[in-house]
Amino acid sequence: YAGKNEILSCVKHFALYGASESGKDYNVVDMSRQRMYNEYLAPYKAAVEAGVGSVMSSFNLVDGIPATANKWLLTDLLRNEWGFCGLLVTDYNSIAEMSSHGVAPLKEASVRALQAGTDMDMVSCGFLNTLEESLKEGKVTEEQINAACRRVLEAKYKLGLFSAPYKYCDTLRVEKELYTTAHRAVAREIAAETFVLLKNEDHLLPLERKGKIALIGPMADARNNMCGMWSMTCTPSRHGTLLEGIRSAAGDKAEILYARGSNIYHDAELEKGGAGIRPLERGNELQLLDEALHTAARADVIVAALGECAEMSGESASRTELGIPDAQQDLLKALVKTGKPVVLLLFTGRPLVLNWEDANVHSILNVWFGGSETGDAIADVLFGKVTPGGKLTTTFPRSVGQLPLYYNHLNTGRPDPDSHSFNRYSSNYLDMSNEPLYPFGYGLSYTNFSYGNLQLSSDVLSRNGELTVSVTVTNDGDFDGYEIVQMYLHDIYAEISRPVKELKGFERIFLKKGESREVKFVITEDDLRFYNSGLQYVYEPGEFDVMVGANSRDVQTERFRAD
Repeated sequence: YAGKNEILSCVKHFALYGASESGKDYNVVDMSRQRMYNEYLAPYKAAVEAGVGSVMSSFNLVDGIPATANKWLLTDLLRNEWGFCGLLVTDYNSIAEMSSHGVAPLKEASVRALQAGTDMDMVSCGFLNTLEESLKEGKVTEEQINAACRRVLEAKYKLGLFSAPYKYCDTLRVEKELYTTAHRAVAREIAAETFVLLKNEDHLLPLERKGKIALIGPMADARNNMCGMWSMTCTPSRHGTLLEGIRSAAGDKAEILYARGSNIYHDAELEKGGAGIRPLERGNELQLLDEALHTAARADVIVAALGECAEMSGESASRTELGIPDAQQDLLKALVKTGKPVVLLLFTGRPLVLNWEDANVHSILNVWFGGSETGDAIADVLFGKVTPGGKLTTTFPRSVGQLPLYYNHLNTGRPDPDSHSFNRYSSNYLDMSNEPLYPFGYGLSYTNFSYGNLQLSSDVLSRNGELTVSVTVTNDGDFDGYEIVQMYLHDIYAEISRPVKELKGFERIFLKKGESREVKFVITEDDLRFYNSGLQYVYEPGEFDVMVGANSRDVQTERFRAD
């Protein structure tokens, strides 16, 4: 922790915060311990093993008890089983919110939170205002209070706050060290690497820097929208917009035309979002559309910058419809009707339903919320300075009716044998395929990568041994680029039903055009272990499928036996 840049890492929200019913923030969670251990707890455990300094408890229930007061979660599991010895802090006001859960009023909730292992009460002031009285009543002990205080003080000591309590209040240092040229260059590079190319019909991208390019959409010149939510130190006035980035990259070689085209939503109140803030001043919709169509008519190609504004993503921004907002959909359909080639730049913090867009737009580049250098980073990718190589870390559905939709699901007794035909008495939909629009791990490139045959060093994995999986990847396209090679495993038969596939390894490789490289993955017993019905972390001999490919859908499969 020594030095001027101490940081106390915090893993949150512990636990199951991403498993709320109906995908609604702060909603209830109901999950078996077996699923917790096999699917949800592993990232938290990995953070503890890596030495994380603090943990924040989540708002939700775990086994019917708020996480903030769940002794099994915070003490038995986190501290005793995993060995965490750092600071445990609540989320905002969560001790007081135990009353709304129907568990306890503030005074009793504070006792339960302390007894469960919570060290710091954020905002609710239950510890501050009630623990002294609870101590006198014998409901908590001095030892419990001291233990919590000690962990808070240890964190402050490790951060150097006793010797220099105001070192992070130096505004001159902030002005000097934030937004430096070196930092901005790294931010620009990182942003470009996160973008995911979802479609590129007829190799429309990258664009040539020539002719007239129409940049249209409410995200095109939205300075406040680039960083997304919870980017507290982001200073919009110190970074550019997408319009500025594209004009800078085009220089005098191409003329960049601009029109806003639409509001975020047709509904002005809905556009405000959960925080009650309207991200952009609204314009007259008919005038905006008319201006956009006149601009598009003058252009050789249209770049549509659409999607979610920052306020629509992040915390407390749940949606029941996952399409591009209605006003922007109408704009996009009007642009497509012009007959000009259209590139869709998609701003979003979540998977969206893009069936119409995928069927009608030439190219789709998902740019998420890329931070302060988003505008320049998008321009780098649009004009081919950078070849996109990002992959989806989520699954994009065809319909909200498919949700929850994820690649590592369990199978059923009546799995759908063929997603392209209908089998009445199998687990499927009457009106839609089970398959997602874009699977987990998916992402295209300006170049093309071909995979050779999958090779196993043996068809048997011996006890305490290793099995090597190898595949040769060739860049046989016209650009240099990155590919992320992915390996999945499936346990054919086990004591409990196992996922149809699980990501067990990946490697990001850079290949110049025409270059080939052999990629190897090593499988050991640990890759095959899981928590059984008794929550024992076990290895079971048997048959396994290993799958390697460019995403979770497009894979080659080989089978081996584990002794």
